[in-house]
Amino acid sequence: MSRATYEPPGKVSPARVVLAPAALPGELPQPQTVAARRAWRAAYVRRLVAADAGTALVAVAVGWATTSGVAPAVALALPVVWVAALFVARGYDRNVLWEGTEEFRRVFVGAVLVLGGAALFAWAGQVDVPRGFVALTLPLGTALTLGHRYAQRRLLRRARAQGRHPQTTLLVGHALGVAGLHEQLRRQAGLGYQVIGCCLPAGSGAGMVFSGLPVLGGPGDVVDVVRRYDVDTVAVLPSAELDGAALRRLGWDLEKTRAELLLAPTVTEIAGPRVRIRPVCGLPLLHMERPELHGPRRVVKATFDRAGAALIVFLLLPVLLTVALAVKVGSRGPVLFRQQRVGRDGRIFPMLKFRTMEVDAERRLAQLVPHSDGNGVLFKMRQDPRVTRIGRLLRRYSLDELPQLLNVLAGHMSLVGPRPPLPTEVERYGLDMRRRFVVKPGLTGLWQVSGRSALSWEESVRVDVHYVENWSLLLDLLILWRTFGAVIRGDGAY
Repeated sequence: MSRATYEPPGKVSPARVVLAPAALPGELPQPQTVAARRAWRAAYVRRLVAADAGTALVAVAVGWATTSGVAPAVALALPVVWVAALFVARGYDRNVLWEGTEEFRRVFVGAVLVLGGAALFAWAGQVDVPRGFVALTLPLGTALTLGHRYAQRRLLRRARAQGRHPQTTLLVGHALGVAGLHEQLRRQAGLGYQVIGCCLPAGSGAGMVFSGLPVLGGPGDVVDVVRRYDVDTVAVLPSAELDGAALRRLGWDLEKTRAELLLAPTVTEIAGPRVRIRPVCGLPLLHMERPELHGPRRVVKATFDRAGAALIVFLLLPVLLTVALAVKVGSRGPVLFRQQRVGRDGRIFPMLKFRTMEVDAERRLAQLVPHSDGNGVLFKMRQDPRVTRIGRLLRRYSLDELPQLLNVLAGHMSLVGPRPPLPTEVERYGLDMRRRFVVKPGLTGLWQVSGRSALSWEESVRVDVHYVENWSLLLDLLILWRTFGAVIRGDGAY
């Protein structure tokens, strides 16, 4: 059984690290000072505060219009209380605003604080707060707050992808690790990390470049480089040259600048909720929790999957029947297409889709393989001649995937998970990609909302492994939310 070679995320093969003379690293552009580059952050937080208060006002207005007996003072105080609760829950902490799910979790914490505060106020002050007002206003305000914060984040990521609001970054470590982290930051341009160069151990080629990245010095030159180029962020990877004492001194020296210090652990695909700093024998050790794949959380996910699939089938039944009729009338052959896919623990199951190709599609596949537009492992063609006219429309908006809701009801799939692979694809998997089999494949997933067929093989591996390692119900809800936009736009669909 042959397998394609694969490099894990965050690693670069030695063959890809090429040193060459640097093109005048001392002349790197410095269009703005650190203070000017960071000015947008305070404005972003102010917009959040104003928008949070505005969403609370909207929720209060709806509650006021639909509920009687609400004291005007209570209604007017709620927006102030809502913003104050978010401050207490640290919902405006800049460390959580740009990326990840922690910002949204803190909004829920704020909602709980408001609910508890309202109950305590009503009891202690003998104030009659209509339950219907609270039951309507608080969930609505929470939903509107989550919605506008998500929209603000999307706008920020779009601006950063266009080169605005950059965060100049210096990478420190050994060449292979630096190249791997640089590649990851380059793929995620929306995060805003603009890598201007690196500091490598002595003898690694100061004054040179590799993979387009200038070498600006060694670990001992970090502070000088930060001051010289007004660097915003220093990302340090594990290296013998920066042991505990040296790293501590580097942190002290950087306190005299405006640069932030980030420590990049070797486990770069593990998200914050699974990582804890725990003091052991006076040392701050990084503890990695087990992924939430078993026990009660798996039961919760299975229950959520089947209940959600049943509800979606009920709501979309007219759409399902209309599509089925269109497929039947549009071309000769069955309405549904069954294909063997690999599920959890490597078990084979029949995956259902609306048929989008002619009935002899499988027989013609061998002739089309040389013309694949896929990523070397997955076969894809932007203009596949086997696809029917109605099939192109269904694929454009992912309507052909809807019968997989029946697979979810049968327990073969989840609403959210890695893409269900073909057995022939699995034969070419490396060790890292087989990690995806500890969970059920999904109707949608990070692959769906990150570009689908436009992803390279390395990116497909990265997003699937990231999902498995960092699963949570909140992550599933966010992916489902993003799926709607990805389907409407047709990102990477062909």
